[in-house]
Amino acid sequence: MSFRLRVLALVLLVAVAATSATAWLTLRQAGSQVRESAAADRQSLAAITEQLRAYGAGHGTWDGVAATVRALAEKTGQRIRIGTDRQGQIADSDTLLGRDPRPGGTAPALLVDPRHRLEFPAAWEEGSMRKVTAPVIARYNANVTYAACLTRVGHRVTVLPGKFGIPLFQDGGKAPGGVPGAAPCTDAAPGAPRPADVLAADGCRAPHKADTLACLRRVFTERTAAVAPQPLTVRLGAVDDAGQSLAVGPAIGVAAGVTAAAIACALLLSRTVLRPVRALTAASRGLGEGDLGRRVPASGRDEIAELGRSFNRMAGSLQDSEERQRRLVGDIAHELRTPLANLRGYLEALRDGVLQADAELLDSLHEEVLLQQRIVDDLQDLALAEAGALTYHRRPLDARELVEACRTAHSARAAAAGVALDVVGAGPGTVRLHGDPDRLRQALGNLVGNAVRHTAPGGGVRLELAERDEMVRIAVRDTGGGIPAADLPRLFDRFWRADAARGRTTGGSGLGLSIARQIVADHHGAVEVASEVGIGSVFTIVLPSPRNPGSSGKTE
Repeated sequence: MSFRLRVLALVLLVAVAATSATAWLTLRQAGSQVRESAAADRQSLAAITEQLRAYGAGHGTWDGVAATVRALAEKTGQRIRIGTDRQGQIADSDTLLGRDPRPGGTAPALLVDPRHRLEFPAAWEEGSMRKVTAPVIARYNANVTYAACLTRVGHRVTVLPGKFGIPLFQDGGKAPGGVPGAAPCTDAAPGAPRPADVLAADGCRAPHKADTLACLRRVFTERTAAVAPQPLTVRLGAVDDAGQSLAVGPAIGVAAGVTAAAIACALLLSRTVLRPVRALTAASRGLGEGDLGRRVPASGRDEIAELGRSFNRMAGSLQDSEERQRRLVGDIAHELRTPLANLRGYLEALRDGVLQADAELLDSLHEEVLLQQRIVDDLQDLALAEAGALTYHRRPLDARELVEACRTAHSARAAAAGVALDVVGAGPGTVRLHGDPDRLRQALGNLVGNAVRHTAPGGGVRLELAERDEMVRIAVRDTGGGIPAADLPRLFDRFWRADAARGRTTGGSGLGLSIARQIVADHHGAVEVASEVGIGSVFTIVLPSPRNPGSSGKTE
């Protein structure tokens, strides 16, 4: 199946599914809203039942609960009706809010039990629990009676935790709207336990402690039923008159219109997309067959144009990578050809007896071997560094010592070349760094070695150390011939040297700058370069200064 047909089918499927789902949801929601005016969610239901339970448990009576019912109805938008088996209906939010009572909703009634539960310490024996139950019943009846009295005379009731799960009630003072002239309530101490309560509690004997506790709780509930507030029946919701049903015809018309528009857009989209896609397909096929010069036209600012530009960048990167690979192979062959040819010539001459193996010849051969070994080592270091596998042993170090060590290591070479090697800015005091001192010395040494090599006798190379803006800067400034501006972008390329003839007297392997840049980058720094022909060059290593000087090093 062609791409155009696939796009058309996909868009058509999405359009039909979207419009069908939208129509179905609209009809379903509208029908649900017509059948029921409201449905209490779990959060409002929990809030209503919890506040009603707290009211009954904290007042010992349902008197005055109408104000709470009204506040809950205004807050949740629910129609609330409450009542008990003994008192019948106690309050209706429709009546409290000045409305005509509506028919009740279809939600099942809820039961709110405000009575407290008898609790004992876990370590208590059954005999102790039976002995305490009757006095607790007497105390609870007296407490609830006192709380109910405070509620009826309009006083606030303060609830405090008590023993055995039974709260204590205190007079919190007269509240606004209290009953004028009402007799104060007396918090009388409970009398002696009633014999019937003692007898009922003593009858709770069972083989297991859990069964005895359940029996005592049942006795507590039965013996306090006459005083404690009765369980409350709560009914929520109301049924309103059904409205008009949603017309199906307009929904179907809208769905058909959306589907037709989606099909038209799909056709236009497929036609617009297919042309550049075909070009990308042809270019990709050519790229896969080795034609790295293939490109696609990319104009505009849309995603397809950006895809074309991305493809062109990828093709250019592949072409550059292939070219670099070819150049790398040629450079390696060129770098190894000369020492290998020298070694071969001398060895053949020694084998044929043309030359004698004296100390000078052996030194020359050894120098060629060292040169070859250095190239191989540099290649290995660079490969490991670029792959992120180069090992670093990081620790706190002093940049001043790093610079001095580098100057000491290259002073003999500089003196032999007639070049003055000086250090500026490395006086007393510590310039803190965090890194691998050996690798950083290697990177700095590569820069210093290049500077000495390209500075004529009588010139100078200066190491400059400075610290500012939480960055440590180590500059290598020489008075050599300088580097043309056109060559600066290629300075850090592998095997690249300004001397096209690649003579041994004008440079090393061409890997030193690449290795230096990679080592500094692995230390979260950078190598900057500035040069002017006829005046000299400045290579600067910029490294971050550690924020916590006392931090310990980490080996990678």
